[in-house]
Amino acid sequence: MPTITILPHPEYCPQGASIAAPSGTSICEALLDNKINIEHACDMSAACTTCHVIVREGFNSLNELDETEEDLLDRAWGLEPNSRLSCQALLAQADVTVEIPKYSINHAKENH
Repeated sequence: MPTITILPHPEYCPQGASIAAPSGTSICEALLDNKINIEHACDMSAACTTCHVIVREGFNSLNELDETEEDLLDRAWGLEPNSRLSCQALLAQADVTVEIPKYSINHAKENH
């Protein structure tokens, strides 16, 4: 069972965490199942960018991005080459390390 290492985030996971999740599980599902309440405004339907994560290790082990995800990521705050929507990034056999960006598009709109 692959392990997801979550780097510290001041709001969602202040101490960081390591969690195990079955292959085929989305990163978002795994985080939510382990009480890491990452935003997911569209209920994991690939219609927003609030669950955006940066995959620091293991990016190539995840399923490929589809066109919908690529288009949505263009609107994500803090986009990097190894960014994914956690609701669409499915675990394979390899461990991954993810960083939850400090802000999401919702934070930017609510706090301007």
